[in-house]
Amino acid sequence: MSQRRQILVTSALPYANGSLHLGHLLEHIQTDIWVRFQQTRGHDCTYVCADDAHGTAIMLKAEELGISPEAHIENMKAEHMADFQGFLINHHNYHSTHSEENKALSSLIYERLKANGHIASRKITQAFDPEKQLFLADRYIKGSCPKCKAEDQYGDNCEACGATYAPADLINPRSVISGATPITKESEHFFFRLPAFQDFLKDWTRAGHLQPEVANKLAEWLDAGLQEWDISRDAPYFGFEIPGEKDKFFYVWLDAPIGYMAAHKNLCDLTGADWHAIWDKDSTAELYHFIGKDIVNFHALFWPAMLSSAQFRTPTKVCVHGFLTVNGKKMSKSRGTFINAKSYLEHLNPEYLRYYFAAKLTAGVDDLDLNLEDFVNRVNSDLVGKVVNIASRTAKFVNKAGGQLAENPEPELWAAFVNAGSTIAELYEAREFGRAMREIMALADQANEYIAAKAPWSLAKQEGTEAEVLAICSLGINMFRALLTYLKPVLPAMTEAAEAFLGETLTWEAPVSYRAGSQINTFTPLMTRVDTKAIDAMIEANKQPEPAPQTATGPLADEPLAPEISFDDFAKVDLRVALIKDAQHVEGADKLLQLTLDLGGETRNVFSGIKSAYKPEDLVGKLTVMVANLAPRKMKFGMSEGMVIAAGPGKKEIYLMEPHAGAKPGQRVM
Repeated sequence: MSQRRQILVTSALPYANGSLHLGHLLEHIQTDIWVRFQQTRGHDCTYVCADDAHGTAIMLKAEELGISPEAHIENMKAEHMADFQGFLINHHNYHSTHSEENKALSSLIYERLKANGHIASRKITQAFDPEKQLFLADRYIKGSCPKCKAEDQYGDNCEACGATYAPADLINPRSVISGATPITKESEHFFFRLPAFQDFLKDWTRAGHLQPEVANKLAEWLDAGLQEWDISRDAPYFGFEIPGEKDKFFYVWLDAPIGYMAAHKNLCDLTGADWHAIWDKDSTAELYHFIGKDIVNFHALFWPAMLSSAQFRTPTKVCVHGFLTVNGKKMSKSRGTFINAKSYLEHLNPEYLRYYFAAKLTAGVDDLDLNLEDFVNRVNSDLVGKVVNIASRTAKFVNKAGGQLAENPEPELWAAFVNAGSTIAELYEAREFGRAMREIMALADQANEYIAAKAPWSLAKQEGTEAEVLAICSLGINMFRALLTYLKPVLPAMTEAAEAFLGETLTWEAPVSYRAGSQINTFTPLMTRVDTKAIDAMIEANKQPEPAPQTATGPLADEPLAPEISFDDFAKVDLRVALIKDAQHVEGADKLLQLTLDLGGETRNVFSGIKSAYKPEDLVGKLTVMVANLAPRKMKFGMSEGMVIAAGPGKKEIYLMEPHAGAKPGQRVM
């Protein structure tokens, strides 16, 4: 074995405002498997996490429930911990961001950022609820879409027609919280000067801390230029007050990652471990964060920059995974595939899911699909039909012969099981769990083929074959031992039951060794097959009606009509050929690309909601058609000076209008 490593591992913090679902479990199971693997190899690997317990949403939910925010987050923490324990997630400490440790560390880091000149302040204008006396994020404002007039749309984009806009553009805007009409109000905010870390982050993101595809994505944002990050919120707000300021609070994403440090500090205070051994700038320990791809910017830009300024160490690696789909589609409450963690545990064995996720997880950021038919077949085939089957077919013959394992009759076959250990360990280390499971199941196939070929149940019927039967079945038990050693990080409960049967604790600090001359106990079934009726019951239990999407009124059910216009109005539209000179992602926007368009000597800046269908680099140099006489419109990302023409049902099916062959930039189309 290599030198003993000191490793701290975290998963992203679940928000303390709702129940866990299988999407959360994907990440925590991935993390737990990796941590358990390190522990079986003899390393000092600690796993901490916490509830993310701050923000306006939690404050409002507590008010709705008629309890204090503190009581609300305590209730959610207890529920989350019970769910994680049900799935055998072995956090060494599960804490909360609403803790004294986090308050102290958040204040310390802020003061260091401020002392280093990395905090700025300026006044900004925001929507404000005059009745609730609360500044409103876009998601707390609704009204009618300024484009298609669809009602009940959020303050940044329309779900009916896909338009993006500023909250001030909404028709008849209202506060979701009180129903009042929002006003605009000015307030001083504090900003982290992220652009000061542009060069540092360009180096850090390419230094092996991230998967290549994540580093490539971040390079797009870095090349576009970083913006200062608003780290403050106004009272009323549930969180930590900014030191030296009145009625100003840290934005939830400022203190959330510091919650990793706080959870570890809390554990160290309880156990006497050295917190500084992990977090000091010159630490030689390892720090791993497991996160989803939707929060990469916080963990791979803001977080390392903050740590660097505050003179703490940065992560060894940020391990990013994709989203979870069910049966090939986004999880759905109406279809019953938005599966609550507690509901799963009421119907199915948690190790079914641990194994299925392991069998499909890679080191990449691709989405993982929980196909329920495949789930049933794979668990039943691999775990019950292959692994458990080895012990169930051979243990009774060993027990009948007295329960003592015999010497190895097939050294070459056993060597294959020993030699595979290093490859499987390398795959675990690299988070290539799916490949590791395939290697393990290939060994299980060899074991079953050997046992089937030797047929000890037939040999046992013949006179004088007792020693041969015992030798065959002893090898079978040892192959089972090797498989369970390799599967222990994935199946801790089944392994524990197998260890009781084997009369030993399986370890992997050294290559697996053949066991002979010692007793095993009576075999009892280790796992039952997945019952499809339980799957059906779980889906039914999770079905909830989803509200129909809001659309504008009109004769077309799927495509809402805008107000009627005359031919004269239509004739005013000036369509021109435009050359796309540049295209960039828009930081903070899910649907927009920023296009620089050449109209034959005049350049226009246009924001277009086509990000789901086009990569920026694929658009540069192409011709399209734009509405050239559309009045400029101020958006929260900048001024948009026109509109490109596109059509399609949405997502990847959005098609930019292309001019006729030979068209020149600036040429009129209509």
